[in-house]
Amino acid sequence: MPHLSTEDTHFAPEPDQAARRRHWALFRAIDRRRNPPLRRTDITVTDEPTVRRAVKAAALGNAMEWFDFGIYSYLALTIGKVFFPSGSATTSLLSSFATFAVAFLVRPLGGAYFGPLGDRIGRKKVLALTMIMMALGTLCIGLIPSYTTIGLWSPALLILFRLIQGFSTGGEYGGASTFIAEYAPDKKRGFFGSFLEMGTLIGYTGAAGIVLVLNTTLGPDSMLAWGWRIPFLIAGPLGLVGLYLRLRLDETPAFQKFEAAQNHAPAESPARAEDDSAHPPAGTPGKKLGEILTQHWPALILCIALVGAYNITDYMLLSYMPTYLTDTLKYNEAHGLLILLVTMVVLICLLPTVGRLNDHYGRKPLLMAGMLGFLVLATPAFLLVKQGSLLAVSCGMALLGLCLLCLLGTMSAALPALFPTSVRYGSLSIGYNLAVSLFGGTTPLVITALMDAFDKNVMVPAYYTMAAALVGVIAVACMKETARQPLEGSPPSVATKEEALALIAERTQEPRF
Repeated sequence: MPHLSTEDTHFAPEPDQAARRRHWALFRAIDRRRNPPLRRTDITVTDEPTVRRAVKAAALGNAMEWFDFGIYSYLALTIGKVFFPSGSATTSLLSSFATFAVAFLVRPLGGAYFGPLGDRIGRKKVLALTMIMMALGTLCIGLIPSYTTIGLWSPALLILFRLIQGFSTGGEYGGASTFIAEYAPDKKRGFFGSFLEMGTLIGYTGAAGIVLVLNTTLGPDSMLAWGWRIPFLIAGPLGLVGLYLRLRLDETPAFQKFEAAQNHAPAESPARAEDDSAHPPAGTPGKKLGEILTQHWPALILCIALVGAYNITDYMLLSYMPTYLTDTLKYNEAHGLLILLVTMVVLICLLPTVGRLNDHYGRKPLLMAGMLGFLVLATPAFLLVKQGSLLAVSCGMALLGLCLLCLLGTMSAALPALFPTSVRYGSLSIGYNLAVSLFGGTTPLVITALMDAFDKNVMVPAYYTMAAALVGVIAVACMKETARQPLEGSPPSVATKEEALALIAERTQEPRF
């Protein structure tokens, strides 16, 4: 290799001021292309009273829906005797729980229909429609004659109206959680989302409270003859209240901006091409469903795993536990409902705190705490419940309730963030309801059947819960953190103009190289 002397080496001269300015302009252009500056119109500034009205309408509507579903859970023993009389109490109970599960089998169909529809015509209209269908289905169940009056037509009509309930509920949770998530500011999405699950618990609490009062005041004979109908008949007026609240609201800001952007995009632009798939013609609704299944399947699988684990634990505690205490442990029916009622009231009071915590620390830490809690504490909790004393049962229920609290206060903010705005309602509805159908709604039926197969082993619910929690731990480990971040496909959302100005200033700072 030849030796280079200093005379053979040429050094580039120091760039002059004009060259520096050209280089700086180039660097700024590259940075702006990667991180385009925010404009005031690019940010959604939420109006606090409007957000609270939206959250109230979605949560109360959700409460009406789950009041209707909760009634059936807490009257499972009575309904089994009214519609499925037989010589075996276990057969009657299994028939009742099978009819309970039937509604969940059609929920994916409801999600596949209402979800993409909500992404095409808006969240508000679809949520109003699901409310009407659920109220009518529940009201009609309260009017069905018993098996002794019309024979097989009685359980057939019960199954029909349960199918209507399940189909309408298929569009409820995905729509309500999307509605709240798209209204809430990014830094408070967990807090406002927690009120959706508060609505769920209020519905369950209302159903349990009414059933408890009726069982206490009427007695077994009157409940079997006509008292069981009263909670179902109440559903009609309650449904009208929820419908009124939902119809008063505007469409979500995120969906309005998305729709406006698509409608004003040039015909040849990428946005317009996206619009063709996001808003297909009315005659081809399958395009939206096809887009979800082909382009967003990884997030869909993650959603199914999260919701499956979450709902097994949820339905085990809130739906199955009263029957477990009464039918399996021979616990006093009124005492079992009262303990569950107190547990749910405590959860309702603590939910907003969990919402604030997951806004501050993140969704993943709270979800992981809940899943690991069920994995570790399910066996000790059921061993306590097995003891049968009021204190032991209460402590066992409290352990399970605290684990569930971490999931309840976080899931409604974490799930909508898995999907972009254009397919959020549809993807969440399909994933959520498929998981609930396969795992959540079948929980009472599966646990009852497993206990019967394993010689009434009272620890079966604990083992089933632990298996679900293990799947949940893996799913949470695979998800991305989304706390305090804008929803995918939506502009940043803030609570005040000052936050908007600060965000604009942060994004328009001179780049550092």
